Amino acid sequence: MSDFQVTIESNGQQFTVHKGEAILDAALHQNVILPYGCRSGSCGSCAVTLVEGEVEYPFGIPGAMPDEEGACLTCQAQPLSDVTIRAEVLETIEEIEVKALPCKLEHMEQLCHDVMGLHLKLPDSQRLRFLAGQYLDIILPNGHRRAFSIANAPHDDEVIELHVRYVSGGEFTETVFNSLQEKTILRIEAPLGSFILREHSDRPMLFVAGGTGFAPIKAMVEHALYVGEKRPMKIYWGVRSSRDLYLPDMPQKWADENANVEFVPVLSEPDEGWQGRSGFVHEAVVEDIEDIADYDVYMAGPPVMVEACANAFADKGLSRDHMYSDVFEYAAAKEKQEVS
Repeated sequence: MSDFQVTIESNGQQFTVHKGEAILDAALHQNVILPYGCRSGSCGSCAVTLVEGEVEYPFGIPGAMPDEEGACLTCQAQPLSDVTIRAEVLETIEEIEVKALPCKLEHMEQLCHDVMGLHLKLPDSQRLRFLAGQYLDIILPNGHRRAFSIANAPHDDEVIELHVRYVSGGEFTETVFNSLQEKTILRIEAPLGSFILREHSDRPMLFVAGGTGFAPIKAMVEHALYVGEKRPMKIYWGVRSSRDLYLPDMPQKWADENANVEFVPVLSEPDEGWQGRSGFVHEAVVEDIEDIADYDVYMAGPPVMVEACANAFADKGLSRDHMYSDVFEYAAAKEKQEVS
């Protein structure tokens, strides 16, 4: 038998996977949009539950394989039989075309000591359709790629905003901070990823950002406010010291102007005289939110932060079905690189 059928338990939707083909690849080719991120087994964003059937991992068990029984990473798993999976189908993504486009660096500004804001202008004849929370790849002249979250909401798409953190020796960020000039033409591929708002949910929302993980959180919150979202939104932003809060006034303004928004900055190495929260961001969340199991939780930042959050929140009863993350470890799969 050369083909296998994959059935999605929640809606009975089926698609065909050829022998030797990954489940995610087959799904995307047939306009079945499952959650995914890196497509290399490094981030865990594509994890689903294998309800029936068998799969194999020809290239070895992925590093981001969850501990849960029946966990399956669709970007690497190849069926050995017909299978049934439990997964959320993101139908809102399926009509969005991924494009490779040139763009002009319209404006750049240093947001803090190690974060640069880039504003990219697409050709006048082009418009990038994307969802809040998705990311893009910058394609370097040598073909290497660097992944950055889109920091602006879809309704405000005159330019594409990126937050680029400096990494010493980084192939792209050294250029950004030392020699990149405005009006330079860059090439991008976008939009990518399935880290998006679940807009049909009625659960309160918790956003947890680490460092430049604030970029996709910014896009999500701006979109939610634009569409008139009334659900409670709690935003926690964890950084080392106050100078790393590179847009501190923005989330505070959201909170000041919207009764359903709360903002809590958390410093792991607080400055002298800091009056706010200190420690690790996941600890602050757990201290503050007793009923976290009732939330949809969106996490963006370094893998160690996301993992700590996921474990702490699971211990408090939050189902992993309601945890959504943009784990930046996908960068490691595309060579040693810097990621925003």
